[in-house]
Amino acid sequence: MSLNHVRPWRNIYRRKSRQIMVGNVPVGGDAPITVQTMTNTVTTDIKGTIAQIQAAAEAGADIVRVSVPDEASSKALKEIVRESPVPIVADIHFHYRRGIEAAEAGAACLRINPGNIGSADRVREVIAAARDHNCSIRIGVNAGSLEKHLLEKYGEPCPEAMVESGLEHIRILQDNDFHEFKISVKASDVFLAAAAYQGIAEATDAPIHLGITEAGGLMTGTIKSAIGLGNLLWMGIGDTIRVSLSADPVEEVKVGYEILKSLGLRHRGVNIISCPSCARQGFDVIKTVEALEKRLEHIKTPMSLSIIGCVVNGPGEALMTDVGFTGGGAGSGMVYLAGKASHKMSNDAMVDHIVEQVEKKAAEIDAAEAAKAAE
Repeated sequence: MSLNHVRPWRNIYRRKSRQIMVGNVPVGGDAPITVQTMTNTVTTDIKGTIAQIQAAAEAGADIVRVSVPDEASSKALKEIVRESPVPIVADIHFHYRRGIEAAEAGAACLRINPGNIGSADRVREVIAAARDHNCSIRIGVNAGSLEKHLLEKYGEPCPEAMVESGLEHIRILQDNDFHEFKISVKASDVFLAAAAYQGIAEATDAPIHLGITEAGGLMTGTIKSAIGLGNLLWMGIGDTIRVSLSADPVEEVKVGYEILKSLGLRHRGVNIISCPSCARQGFDVIKTVEALEKRLEHIKTPMSLSIIGCVVNGPGEALMTDVGFTGGGAGSGMVYLAGKASHKMSNDAMVDHIVEQVEKKAAEIDAAEAAKAAE
């Protein structure tokens, strides 16, 4: 929940949903909105897949999904799950045996559409395996793979068809007395996805997995996801998110966190506030920010840093940040600490100095949090 009693126009009231567990990670209810990604390695490349999962976890991923298209992948999944630092979701499409094997291999969640994996008996077998192995399920509705009868009924993928598909799959699980599920209704069209998510949010109390599917490359996919997911999150819809990019999974995690950070829904790492630069800048803002983003990737502590090229907005922005630097003249600028002007620093030494100040502040914040927790 993002609540601000001083600035109520910043408040976000999250939709009330049931809470389920994906391994040891709670999803829904009052749990923090989790960030997911998916590996793009060949699953049978166990070493490569584990390395990608570990990199995603280091970047902040709470949950990672792995595709399980064949029996060899099911066998590899057991070792992958054992080595993974975060819960693993097994991506299952049509073969019910893969779902059973993934549950037995230790997957924390199965991504399936119950209606796509065969007869009622086969569905019951998958559900039984999920129940026996404490495995939750994500119903994954996608505009690109809607059931034939729904396309015939509605003529094309539309929000109503996607919601109806989701509810049909939910009924299958509920008829088998299985309730540890979440749901997604993804589309590559931002408008279609947003409308479908609003519809499913009204129709069920299940936790919702947000995503704009096949969003595109790093730039276009980030923009589409920020618009689609950002608006839904602002409305209070969404319990876990995955940003789908044709890019390194680590980039998906970074974008997901930035979306949540911009709405005050999750806080991790340094939030850099910087100007676009202009002729007034007292130093090279763009190169400085690029350097700082790389140098500060290791900081997990939530904190803020302002990097402003001149004194027009610099002091004002610095008032609101933990550490700040404002360009002045004659090859130097002003360093701000906790919103107050502290000391001057030369442009040549500013990057190293800012990194030191951020690391020092992060250590202070961590120590204060530890002391508070120990009380």
